[in-house]
Amino acid sequence: MTKFLHIADIHLGIRRYRSEERAQDFFHAWRDCIERYALAEAVSFVLIAGDFFDARKVEPQAMNQAMFCLKRLQEANIPVIAIEGNHDSHEASTKFSWLRSLSRWGYIKLLEPVYEDGVSRLDAWDETKNKGSFIDIGDVRIFGSIWYGSTVTQSLTALVDLLRDHHDPQRFNIMMLHTDVEGHVNHPSPPLPIAKLNELKDYIDYLALGHTHKNFVIDDWAYNPGSLEACSVDEYANERGAYIVEVNGKQHTARLVKEYRQRPVIRVGFDVNGQATPEEFHEALFGHLRRELTPFDAGVGEALPPVIELALKGQLGFKTSLLELNRLRDEIKKEFKPLLVMVRNQTVPVEYAVAAGLNESVSRSERERRVIEDLISRDARFRDQPTEFASLILEAKRLALGEGNPGQITEMIESKLNSLSA
Repeated sequence: MTKFLHIADIHLGIRRYRSEERAQDFFHAWRDCIERYALAEAVSFVLIAGDFFDARKVEPQAMNQAMFCLKRLQEANIPVIAIEGNHDSHEASTKFSWLRSLSRWGYIKLLEPVYEDGVSRLDAWDETKNKGSFIDIGDVRIFGSIWYGSTVTQSLTALVDLLRDHHDPQRFNIMMLHTDVEGHVNHPSPPLPIAKLNELKDYIDYLALGHTHKNFVIDDWAYNPGSLEACSVDEYANERGAYIVEVNGKQHTARLVKEYRQRPVIRVGFDVNGQATPEEFHEALFGHLRRELTPFDAGVGEALPPVIELALKGQLGFKTSLLELNRLRDEIKKEFKPLLVMVRNQTVPVEYAVAAGLNESVSRSERERRVIEDLISRDARFRDQPTEFASLILEAKRLALGEGNPGQITEMIESKLNSLSA
């Protein structure tokens, strides 16, 4: 029996929210996953299905984080089989990439088709050159691929033809592919249709996917573990992890594991409707937060301080500037002691309240006029003539956008102001 670990989208070196601790979270997820599920379970090999690094240009710290575990796996005689993803792939104008270097140095085995004179082929792994397109480990044959991007559907036809000649019916055949798949999309690039994906089934027993940052399975045959860590707060709700796969002949069982170190995220929403002043808003918000949150206690267990995202919604009863978001973040951090506080302000400013209440059939120009009239009516100097002053402002805007002569615009404004004050 063969056992292997399938992971993807580790994104070492990623930077998020200007937080060094948050950047370290991706290393800790990588290290803990390797320790728990590769070293402790003594797997035969590890698959990395793309995006080992977050960028082609790898910072020294990210390389150190990669090497920390790669060396431990090497010492345990556990080979690491990898492919390039869209984040860490080589540029079209060069053959260089850090994954290729790691492969040449013997820390990973980067599998990729060979392209020469416009023709692709699959070469067996060459231990002397540390390069190749497929490799045999025991009773398993593993094939690599590249990041195809928007051409994946067309490129798969040629890849299937090559697999027809190189798959081994006597072995358990694995293919690694970094792509979005129809029905599981969270990227803008065109996904690979299921019908096209299924063309691999005649030659591949286990499809090891990467790229989409959430876990999914197709027909107990194609497996996408998701990113090890959430690359954004929006991804936190996605199920993610790694696969421990046991192979027995042509059969396999895949188990999603996710009990490794991950930073918790707490998302809290608050409706600002009904608070007419900043003081009322502050009192109501913190009353809500104290019901929803428990201050983090570093002395209890091994829990990590969370990332808190506060989403403010509704219609403000006062000017947006009076929210004082920076001060709000500081107060939340002081009381609840999270790692980070992020405030997503989705409120409708009081200045635009009149536009928010208009029917969708109202034109943009009419919305603009209503907003300007509402703002003018708030000023005691002009509140008796909001329609007239709104017309003046809109006419000045029209002339300015029409590249009107500045003198002409000034003359028009003076003339209208004189007539309005008469």
